[in-house]
Amino acid sequence: MTKLSGPMLPPRSGGLPQQAVVLLHGYGSDGSDLIGLAPHWQDVLPDAVFISPNGPDACKQFSAGYQWFDVSFDEDRLARRQTGVVGAAPVLVEFLDDLWAQTGIAPAQTLLVGFSQGAMMALHVGLSLPQPLMGIIGFSGAFLPPEGFGEGQFAKPPVCLVHGDSDTVVDPAHSAEADAALRAAGVDVRYHVSPGVGHGIAPDGLGYATDFITGLMQK
Repeated sequence: MTKLSGPMLPPRSGGLPQQAVVLLHGYGSDGSDLIGLAPHWQDVLPDAVFISPNGPDACKQFSAGYQWFDVSFDEDRLARRQTGVVGAAPVLVEFLDDLWAQTGIAPAQTLLVGFSQGAMMALHVGLSLPQPLMGIIGFSGAFLPPEGFGEGQFAKPPVCLVHGDSDTVVDPAHSAEADAALRAAGVDVRYHVSPGVGHGIAPDGLGYATDFITGLMQK
């Protein structure tokens, strides 16, 4: 199985990491892109290690970058996403298991964050684990429920969803649907819509996610 690797930033405090923040990039990007979120959150999480692994495969549509799974613009996108997410999930699960084993950081001290395709991975995998994560943040993504979701065998970590209402790449309705599905399953969800924002992370959405993390740290 492919072993994931990518940029890492050690805790700002200079001590041993007490939390881990795993950042999952979007389609055609790489870990060096999403690791840029770390400076915005290091004040809130001074003892956290930030890791942004590259996706398991080279992007097929672009000459550079990586993908979590292939994307087809000619077929049923939802069906392709479901197949792709399920196929890529074991690689991410193995990465998380290795991270926990190597650092001693518990799942409950791990924040899983994703943008776009990375958000789909974060939500699917983070809500398919038997042990609860600290939380999950999905920017501009969609929720592809794991098989058996809602039947009680999976943990229910708190989730933050952020989406721009002018996104033409991933329909904003997907986050609204995720919000409804997760709430119906008893998941604690925070949901924010960024007005006038396309496929990206705007200051208001970033601030909303930062407040979500602050709340997790105060529990």
